[in-house]
Amino acid sequence: MRRLLLTLALGATLTVAQSAAHAERFELAKTALELRDDAGRTLDRHALRAKHMDQRHDDGPLAVLQDADSGRLQLWRASAGRLQRQAEWPAPPFDLAQLCLYRDPQGLLQLFLLGKEGLSAQWLIRGGEALPVQALATPLDPGGCRVRDADGLLYLSEPGVGLWAQSANAERPGRRLLLADSESGEKALNAKLDAWLAAHPVAPLPAPHPVVLATGQTQPVREAGDAADDPAIWVHPTRGAQSLVLGTDKKRGLAVYGLDGRERQFLPVGRINNVDLRQGLRYGGRRLDLAVATQRDEAGLVLFGISLTGRVSELARLPTGLDDIYGVCVGRNAEGGLDVYPNDKDGRVLRLRLMLAGTTWQARPVAEYRLDSQPEGCVVDEAHQALFIGEEKRGVWRLDLATPGSQPALVITAGPGLVPDVEGLAIHPGRGWLVVSSQGSDSYAVYDIRPPFAQRGTFSIGVNAALGIDAVSETDGLDLTSANLGGPYKDGLLVVQDGHKRLPHGPQNFKLVPWAAVEQALRHGR
Repeated sequence: MRRLLLTLALGATLTVAQSAAHAERFELAKTALELRDDAGRTLDRHALRAKHMDQRHDDGPLAVLQDADSGRLQLWRASAGRLQRQAEWPAPPFDLAQLCLYRDPQGLLQLFLLGKEGLSAQWLIRGGEALPVQALATPLDPGGCRVRDADGLLYLSEPGVGLWAQSANAERPGRRLLLADSESGEKALNAKLDAWLAAHPVAPLPAPHPVVLATGQTQPVREAGDAADDPAIWVHPTRGAQSLVLGTDKKRGLAVYGLDGRERQFLPVGRINNVDLRQGLRYGGRRLDLAVATQRDEAGLVLFGISLTGRVSELARLPTGLDDIYGVCVGRNAEGGLDVYPNDKDGRVLRLRLMLAGTTWQARPVAEYRLDSQPEGCVVDEAHQALFIGEEKRGVWRLDLATPGSQPALVITAGPGLVPDVEGLAIHPGRGWLVVSSQGSDSYAVYDIRPPFAQRGTFSIGVNAALGIDAVSETDGLDLTSANLGGPYKDGLLVVQDGHKRLPHGPQNFKLVPWAAVEQALRHGR
C-alpha cells in the first residue's frame, strides 16, 4: 500500500544565514562573483554576470549559481581565499526563477531548481556531475526558496498567495502545505518567510536508521505507477553468479532478471501480485524447482517451473476459492513437496498442498486460518515448521505448522521499530533472523525467529551516489538468500522492491543489496 506523508517538523537555521559565521562567503556583485571574509574584505573576484545563487559552508564554502548570459549552472568552491569553478551544467529545460541547496541526512548535496511556470526539478550533485532525481510541481513564479536540513523541508514563497512547505525528500514527496496566507509582494514576502522560519525552532527529524547501499538494480518494470511488487531469488545450482531474480509486475506479469539487473525473460501472465519459490522439490522421482504467484484477476495461483539453466515456464493455473487473493509464500512439506500459503484481503490464509498426478497439477486444501485485517507478506520457516504472516496494520503473526489445529499468534507488534504498513518478510536461515519491510518508515526491521523474537536492529537503503543507484522507499516485497552468489554477493543477497525510482526517474524496480552490508549495519547500529 502507498502512503503520502508530509512531516512538518519545523526548525533549524537557514543555510544562507549560516554564512555570516564563516570566514569566507560568496557575494554577487553586478558584474562579478566575489569571495569576501567576515570583515567584508574582497579576497578574490571573478568577472561574471550571475543570478539565483545559493551557498553552503558545511563541507567547505561552496555555491551554485546561474550564469546570466549563458543560462548555464555553475558550482563554485573557495579554498585558501581563492575562487574555484568546479563544474558547469546546462540550464534546466524551463525558465529558472529560484534555486536552493540541500544536504540530505545521508550527507549528499542536492539542488532544487524552481521554474517560473511551476515546472521544477531536484538534482543530486555528485562530484562534478548533476544527476536528475525528480521533476516537481511548484507554485507559479516562486519568489524565494529555502531548505532546512534538520527538518527535511523545502520552503517557498509565492507572491500574492503566501508561504509553502513541502518535503525535500524525493523518496517521500508528500503534499505541499500552506503555512501562512499573504497578499504581499515578493520582497516583503521573502522577509516574512525569513521571519517565519526564525520564529519556529527545530523539531528534528527522527534519528536515521543505519544506512546500507544497493550495488545493483534491475531494469524498471514495464508499467508506470505502483507496478513492481515482490521478488524471489533463484540460486543457480553450480554457478552462483548466474542466479536470477523473479519480480512481479502486478499490472502485466513476471519478469526474470540476472544479477546484473538486465531482464532475461518476461512472462505476460497478467496481474500477479506476490511470488515465492523453492528448489529441489521431490515429485514422482524427479527434483523440481517451482515458483508460485498470486493471479488477482482469477483469484488463483500461477505455477511456474524453473529449469536447471534458469528458464521459467508456466505449468498450471490453480483455483483457490479466495475472493480477493493478495500475498503468497511457499514451504517444503515433510514429503519433500510444496505447500502454498495464499492469503486474501479479508484476512483469510489458506494452506494448500501442491499435488502432481501424471502431468496434472492440483492444489489440495489442508487448512484455513484467519487474521482480523489484511495480510500480505509471509514466509515459511522450514527449520522450525512455522509460518510468519505480516498483518499490515498490526505486526507479524506466527503459526505452528507442526501442530494440527494451531492458530496464529501475534509475536511482533507494530511500533517505533516497525511502522505500518508491515509488508515483505524473509528469513536468513543461517542467522535465524526475520527481515521485515517497515513501509511506513522506509526501513527494515530484523528479529530473531525464535522466542522472545527480539529485535536485532533496523536499517534503511540509501543513495549509492558512486554507482548512480537511488535510495529505496515504501518497499512492498523482499527476499534474501545466504548462498554465495559471487562478487559483492558472496555472503548472500537481499532483494527489495523500490516504491520510487529516482536515478534516473522511471517506473519502479528492484534493488540488490549485499547481505554483508546489512550485517555490518546491524553491528554498528547497536
